[in-house]
Amino acid sequence: MGAAGASADTGNEQHLRRALSNRHIQLLAIGGAIGTGLFMGSGKTISVAGPSVIFVYMIIGFMLFFVMRAMGELLLSNLKYKSFSDFASDLLGPWAGFFTGWTYWFCWVVTGVADVIAIAGYTDALIPGIPLWIPGLLVVVILLALNLPTVAAFGEMEFWFALIKIVAIVALIVTGLVMVFTGFQHDAGTASFANLWDHGGMFPHGFLGFVAGFQIAVFAFVGIELVGTAAAETKDPKRNLPKAINAIPIRVLLFYVGALIVLMAVTPWTEYVAGESPFIAMFALAGLGIAATVVNLVVLTSAMSSANSGIYSTSRMVFGLAQDGDAPAVFARLSKRRVPQNALFLSCILLLSGVVLLYAGKDIGTAFDMVTTVSAVCFMFVWTIFLCSYLVYRRTRPEKAATSAFKMPGGVFMVFVVLAFFVFILWALTTQPDTLTALLVTPIWFAILVVAWLFVRKSPHHIARHEAHIAYLRDETVEAD
Repeated sequence: MGAAGASADTGNEQHLRRALSNRHIQLLAIGGAIGTGLFMGSGKTISVAGPSVIFVYMIIGFMLFFVMRAMGELLLSNLKYKSFSDFASDLLGPWAGFFTGWTYWFCWVVTGVADVIAIAGYTDALIPGIPLWIPGLLVVVILLALNLPTVAAFGEMEFWFALIKIVAIVALIVTGLVMVFTGFQHDAGTASFANLWDHGGMFPHGFLGFVAGFQIAVFAFVGIELVGTAAAETKDPKRNLPKAINAIPIRVLLFYVGALIVLMAVTPWTEYVAGESPFIAMFALAGLGIAATVVNLVVLTSAMSSANSGIYSTSRMVFGLAQDGDAPAVFARLSKRRVPQNALFLSCILLLSGVVLLYAGKDIGTAFDMVTTVSAVCFMFVWTIFLCSYLVYRRTRPEKAATSAFKMPGGVFMVFVVLAFFVFILWALTTQPDTLTALLVTPIWFAILVVAWLFVRKSPHHIARHEAHIAYLRDETVEAD
């Protein structure tokens, strides 16, 4: 995001306020690492990859940890960087800030619209017959009301959303372990860790089945970089950001790997099918008759959390783009409580399109599967920009890299390892027709950005704002907010 105060006359009111505490940023990191994909999408990943899905999540989590470490080192190398579009613009050039900011905005708008539709669907399952536009409209109004007062209100809401997800997963793991250790009997057999390898081994569908798990599972990790978006509004970022980022491996092991091991130990992986929540199935096996209602509420909360994050992320990104001259200046204005309210209104108006799409036809679910796949590919583009920025940072600012208190493990070598992994993911997306189609239409977004950039880069307003912004970022004598 564009750092405020790029010129002398902007005034202190143009700065975002650091109001997110340690508990907010910790739970924000957890919420970003646990998507609705775990609750509803894990049935599909298990069915296509079998028990090898455990390794899929471990590998993705391992690789993205290094992406987050690179992001963390860059953000802490200069506290005037208000988010990753700032360091991209400073290190790679104005085009990178423009492409990163708008692509990240696009990712969350698409995800947010999908969440509004999902929330309406989950509400219909809980309250059959309710007009779909009511929950769709209501969620946008609620999230706007929660985000307008202060950034602390957003942090508090996200804290409780994430806490509900954590409690649900811990409850699943504890319940499942009890069933395994007591030898629980059910129609599909006996709960036992042997179920992990007794039904065709750990790789029942061979290498291509293992690969198919990657193309689905990578989408569950979008949003993991949310702590970087919140950097500008985090109290004591030098302490809180490293804590949140360093805890990512433990959270992936517990919430993804731990939950999946328990699910497949209680019930053989062959019993899971795409489109059905493994959580509902396991709680039902345990004799919890209200499992469907409980899990629907949890998934509803998870979708609300994602939509909440989407509103927050898109509004801050548009605010930053406006400050850098890459978006209309009206979106660079802050309220008296130092919240980018105009950018918030824009985000909510776009989310309302989800309410319209609820009535677009029966195939809207299929269309949104493809659109969110496009969004996930765009997220990978943003993560790649992090890594490219890190490479330039190491080359052009070796003195800062040498004295960094939060150095990325493996340095430049691990950057190339992760980039190679992203190439592998892109190849994996070509192995299935639906994801291949999404991959082929993704360049349309970047073509639109190229055209927009050709106009924006010649604007005197953009050039002046960008030069002032970069001067602010590189002026070490000015104390960061």
